[in-house]
Amino acid sequence: MSDLTPTPDSPGVHVSKPSASTPAHASAVCHCGASATATGDAQVQALVEGYSANHGPAHGMGRGR
Repeated sequence: MSDLTPTPDSPGVHVSKPSASTPAHASAVCHCGASATATGDAQVQALVEGYSANHGPAHGMGRGR
């Protein structure tokens, strides 16, 4: 399997949770240069919500996308 970690050349969010009993881990990189990591289910959920609201797809709003 290829490395799914986001990079400036391939921005996005990657979430990993190997099993129900382990905490989730996430990393995010936006094409604007912002990046973040999180560990723990609640923190990962907040990272994904924040990225979705303020980065990635949100940057396309207002540009006809």
